[in-house]
Amino acid sequence: MKNFTKAMVGLDLSKMDDILVKKIALLSKILGIEKLYFIHVAKDLSLPEEITKNFPDLVAPADESIKADIRGTINENPFPKEIEIEVIVEEGKPLDTVLRWAKIKDVDLIIMGRKESLEGSGSLAKNMAHRAPCPVLFLTEKAEPKIPQKILIPLDFSDHSRMSLEFAHNLTQNTDAKLLGLHVYSVPSGYYKTGKSYEEFAEIMEGHAKKDFEKFFEKNNLQPIDCLYKCKDDGNEGRFIVRVSLEEKADLIVMGSRGRTASAAALLGSVAEKLVNINNSVPMLIFKKKGETMSFMDALKKI
Repeated sequence: MKNFTKAMVGLDLSKMDDILVKKIALLSKILGIEKLYFIHVAKDLSLPEEITKNFPDLVAPADESIKADIRGTINENPFPKEIEIEVIVEEGKPLDTVLRWAKIKDVDLIIMGRKESLEGSGSLAKNMAHRAPCPVLFLTEKAEPKIPQKILIPLDFSDHSRMSLEFAHNLTQNTDAKLLGLHVYSVPSGYYKTGKSYEEFAEIMEGHAKKDFEKFFEKNNLQPIDCLYKCKDDGNEGRFIVRVSLEEKADLIVMGSRGRTASAAALLGSVAEKLVNINNSVPMLIFKKKGETMSFMDALKKI
């Protein structure tokens, strides 16, 4: 997929919406977006009976009022004129409803905010990464709004790494971003049985990783990039990747996820899952093959 033609943005009516919309206005053109769906899902849109009694002139439906507020936020930002924008306000379970509409609208990308200091657990964003039928872009609360200049790509030399690299290379055609690979390895616990020291075995592991890197690029006919080889000294791979990305001043992490068949729910790999769970500071794109989490007819039945 070269471009994310249609994207869906999840909003929660918090201060994060202002941050998120501002960043999307900046990034939408380089992502190749032609249609944007902004969606907010409320558990209950009906007004309490006591409020309707006390304020009988309050006749505007709640969903229309929310749509107006969202459109007001959108209009405050300089979106490219050629991008078509639609606002959806629905009642229901947030995760299931967003996924249903993502399927119905056949979106290529879901965009979510990641809070750091603002109130909110972030559970919806984490669950979205697991169940989304397409790539998910997480834009963080405190990262500076900017076009990425350095993109970090964790590599395990799998087909998912290839997809991430191809997308990242395509992104550089519209930016001056530098791509930087990252391969994380660890020294096996039984290394001492070989008679080698920890440092010696780490050097062996790095040597094998460099050979795998060369074979991977040659096999897939990929444009070469610089790559960091890091021996993990932190028990959590996700935390380690975030630490390296901050050290390298990366503006975006692009990582492939593992997927099931097109008719089943998308499944994150273990490292991608740890990264999603831990990372609230560096914008990241979890890249997965666009697939189905429910049939189109099942989605329609739930509207």
